[in-house]
Amino acid sequence: VQLQASGGGLVQAGGSLRLSCAASGRTFSSYVMAWFRQAPGKEREFVAAIRWSGGRTWYADSAKGRFTISRDNAENTVSLQMNSLKPEDTAIYYCAAALAYTVVPGGYNYWGQGTQVTVSS
Repeated sequence: VQLQASGGGLVQAGGSLRLSCAASGRTFSSYVMAWFRQAPGKEREFVAAIRWSGGRTWYADSAKGRFTISRDNAENTVSLQMNSLKPEDTAIYYCAAALAYTVVPGGYNYWGQGTQVTVSS
């Protein structure tokens, strides 16, 4: 089982980035896919999640109105469109998969390797 995150980079405040998570090795149709992030010296925190079957979504308050999570069944990918980025969004972003929705990192069975997002002021 592999989750491969990509799309991070350096962007100015107010800019946009699109992260992608390619899932392989098993069928994730019954899973919830999520994005977490971890800034230096801070705990890993929930950003957004989507139920692969049906497409229900959840967002952290910090992501609402700025970030959009989506999935592409044909490509087996989950994306996170991030707009109006702020310096406080700077972190390593991880994709993860779980059998049920939770905002707790420990509830996720599979993790990608992370992709760095840096937002300059």
